[in-house]
Amino acid sequence: MAIFKLHVNGKEKEIDVDPRTPVLWVLREHLDLPGTKYGCGVASCGACTIHIDGVAVRSCQLPVAGVANKKITTIEGLSEKGDHPLQKAWLEHDVPQCGYCQTGQIMSAAALLKTKPNPTDEEIDAAMNGNICRCGTYIRIKAAIKSAAKY
Repeated sequence: MAIFKLHVNGKEKEIDVDPRTPVLWVLREHLDLPGTKYGCGVASCGACTIHIDGVAVRSCQLPVAGVANKKITTIEGLSEKGDHPLQKAWLEHDVPQCGYCQTGQIMSAAALLKTKPNPTDEEIDAAMNGNICRCGTYIRIKAAIKSAAKY
């Protein structure tokens, strides 16, 4: 066990965990931030996507030792009231269905819009590649990202 200082959603948190513990489980089990989802457990589906220093990363395979002193943003930290342009656009375009992938999709899209405020279709496809939606709402996801870019 080791003590880690984490910067999560603008707040400093201190936890005592095994350094190999995946960030996903630290967020969900130790910091009570259940918005980041467990999907595949092998960093292939994107459900566990968070931001580390503004970059979208998969948290299920990322050991907590690798994120000490870095800024972590989860879906809960994207906006206080759920009013981020992407969250609004998601509802506008009826993207959510089962909910499995939604937080990971939104976090990947938010990282994209931070670096490319008006992305092309190709840039959206590249940024969202590997985020699996088992309901198949990819067309609506792309439309929501384009709408959010206009906010």
